[in-house]
Amino acid sequence: MSTAAAPVRSLRAGTVLADLLPASRTRDIALVVGGAALTGLAAQLSVPVPGSPVPVSGQTFAALLVGTALGARRGFLALALYAVAGMAGVPWFAQATSGYGMPSFGYILGMLLASTVVGALARRGADRSVLRTAGAMVLGSALIYAVGVPYLALATGMSLGQAVAAGLTPFLIGDALKAALAMGALPAAWKLVGRKG
Repeated sequence: MSTAAAPVRSLRAGTVLADLLPASRTRDIALVVGGAALTGLAAQLSVPVPGSPVPVSGQTFAALLVGTALGARRGFLALALYAVAGMAGVPWFAQATSGYGMPSFGYILGMLLASTVVGALARRGADRSVLRTAGAMVLGSALIYAVGVPYLALATGMSLGQAVAAGLTPFLIGDALKAALAMGALPAAWKLVGRKG
């Protein structure tokens, strides 16, 4: 009886992809640790940007994907674990770095905020269609920059305009590509489990 009811209950409004797995504390811990590890792994896909202390990396995409798939609470916890472990010395920030003294650390703080917000939006169905997913990814990216760019300016002594030129402008095309990947992947995942966007 509970087996037949589970699929219907799992697809109700307010559900994120991670909720489709059987609920348990072990599941939540595994999802949080897995989300942190995915972000750390994606951060190693990084390319230096000439003239910028901030590399292009996969960690922003992973952070937004983790928040969307896990929901606000677990997404925040996964990115908090990623940040705290990296501050403690785990070399899983972009370019195998760690610590909190680097000029790009503000982007990691922005990812905490962004994963929480996109996770909350996913609970409201923002990951169920291409356009809503695009909106959530754009907002999440904007939140990362809203924290990361001012932090970059403060950490390096750049003016805000210089920080925008070094820490935002070179990344816009890459962010558009990451958003396009998410726009295809997330709604497709819901369609696979029977939810039309």
